[in-house]
Amino acid sequence: MTQTNGDRTAHGAPDIVIITGMSGAGRSTAAKSLEDLGWFVVDNLPPALLPTMLDLADRASLAGIAAIVDVRSRAFSTDLKTAISSLGARGVSPQVVFLEAADEELVRRFENVRRPHPMQGAGTIIDGIAAERDLLRAVRGDSDVVLDTSALNVHELRARMHGYFGGDSMTRLRLTIVSFGYKYGLPVDADMVADCRFLPNPHWVPELRPLTGLDAAVRDYVLSQQGAAAFLDSYVTVLDVSLTGFEREGKRFVTLAVGCTGGKHRSVAVAELLAARLGGRDVTVSHRDLGRE
Repeated sequence: MTQTNGDRTAHGAPDIVIITGMSGAGRSTAAKSLEDLGWFVVDNLPPALLPTMLDLADRASLAGIAAIVDVRSRAFSTDLKTAISSLGARGVSPQVVFLEAADEELVRRFENVRRPHPMQGAGTIIDGIAAERDLLRAVRGDSDVVLDTSALNVHELRARMHGYFGGDSMTRLRLTIVSFGYKYGLPVDADMVADCRFLPNPHWVPELRPLTGLDAAVRDYVLSQQGAAAFLDSYVTVLDVSLTGFEREGKRFVTLAVGCTGGKHRSVAVAELLAARLGGRDVTVSHRDLGRE
């Protein structure tokens, strides 16, 4: 456990991050990444103790604390809502990070470490995963960040956590724009989705096929298509309205997924163009499926 040296929030209380989600999805790795950033981290904290944890952290003048809360506390779903409401009544808004992964990936991880799922009982690992998903459904829906770790290694997960919480302040909304290919599946952690498949595909232009949306030739081709400029103008307006509303509601992390067929040309170019148009905001861009073809 490490004491952070950062600045305290404007209201004087420490920042609080609650890490929860599916067993095997990387909760401990996410917590360690915050510890590396100087946060004070507690594992397996019963939700009812979150207000007490806040009091102790306040007395110790800690700027940021993180708690791993999971199904080892069996009544945690109800208790967590009660604890968050209690913190809210004191003017503290904890950020809830929910980690998940595909069933097959969770099964593989449990088999690799040769450990049973904490909720499988006399059943199989997949039985335990299904029971846990059902129990966590409401918590997932209320979370500020939903992060799918299926395709992330340890270093990539730590980098994502550093991107979310590594800044000098948690008070400003952070937008992550992720390009993707529909043929590889929709990102499950997306808050908003923009579909670029209405634009002609550079894949069918021989000289553009080997290039990507990061190349100027592809970007210029996409931007020159009918409807492209109007789409960008309209979507930037929508984002300004939506993000301003999210900020009013206290949401600090938003993920926008921008998709095309393969995640190589149109979505990559549009994601970069949108980020450039939102230069006054805290924006990170990543390209999930670039290089998969």
